[in-house]
Amino acid sequence: MDKAIRLSEPGGVDRLTLIDWPAQEPGPGEVRLRHEAVGVNFIDVYHRTGLYPLPEPRIPGVEGAGIIEAVGEGVEGLTVGVRVAYAGAPGAYAATRLLPAWRAIPLTEGIPAPEAAVLLLRGLTVHMLLTRTCQVREGTALLVLAAAGGLGSLLTRWAKHLGATVIGTVGSKEKAEVARAHGADHVIVGRDADIAAEVMRLTDGVGVDFAVDGIGGDQLLKTFACVRRFGTVASIGQTAGPIPPVPVEAIGPLRSLVFARPSVMAYSTERDVYPGAAREVIEMARRGIGPAVGQSYPLEDAGKAQADLEAGRTVGSPILIP
Repeated sequence: MDKAIRLSEPGGVDRLTLIDWPAQEPGPGEVRLRHEAVGVNFIDVYHRTGLYPLPEPRIPGVEGAGIIEAVGEGVEGLTVGVRVAYAGAPGAYAATRLLPAWRAIPLTEGIPAPEAAVLLLRGLTVHMLLTRTCQVREGTALLVLAAAGGLGSLLTRWAKHLGATVIGTVGSKEKAEVARAHGADHVIVGRDADIAAEVMRLTDGVGVDFAVDGIGGDQLLKTFACVRRFGTVASIGQTAGPIPPVPVEAIGPLRSLVFARPSVMAYSTERDVYPGAAREVIEMARRGIGPAVGQSYPLEDAGKAQADLEAGRTVGSPILIP
């Protein structure tokens, strides 16, 4: 019988349990997808710990890629046997799943399953950041925290494609080489580095136009100090822990910052935006600007995959193979 990973209750990785998971028949407007690979993301960790509630039946995972094996009533443009990818819908840690048909994006030839499985959530995040949150273009100075990770690597590569200058931060010399390989112009190394001082040195005291902070915790206020007046800061995660209350005086009027807290999960629910943005992401991948696939784990090792991600032991985007 097929298997899935279920969260018994919020907590540690020991709360992720392997269960039998029989294939279900799709209802109207749905397809049944057999996963070839599933992406592992920090939002999966946030679901597991209870930071964000995970809806029943509490199957984690919000992105994957696979083959349609059943189609519900009223579905148009998708047929059995079509390879698709999706993002934004919990329930991915399973051999099969039901999915709203509008979320299933057909894949072009040449995109292998591991890359397709981690393509859309990170790709849509990058699309949201570089087009909706801040219009990045030729000459934009961009700061990417955790530039060697799955999202940071893709964000760096896409921003370089648009002509931006990218400053990345990493925790080790080994990860610095990864960030440089993905196009970072400058890399700040070390968890205890004075990032603001280094950014000011690299920008002749001006600061960057746009900073993307997925670290959270006490880092966010330090990130504000890296950005020029009337620049933009996007907070997209909190791998270092909860973000303390942000006083409005930290944003302005002296700094006059634009502060954004954008959510790719919200972005992916915009049905008039999601399909077109997803196709742009796939086209960028076809041109070679896609995510760096990290370590692969069998489905039953989902807890280890999440633990490695939390501990910073992963490079690129980890995947599960059902």
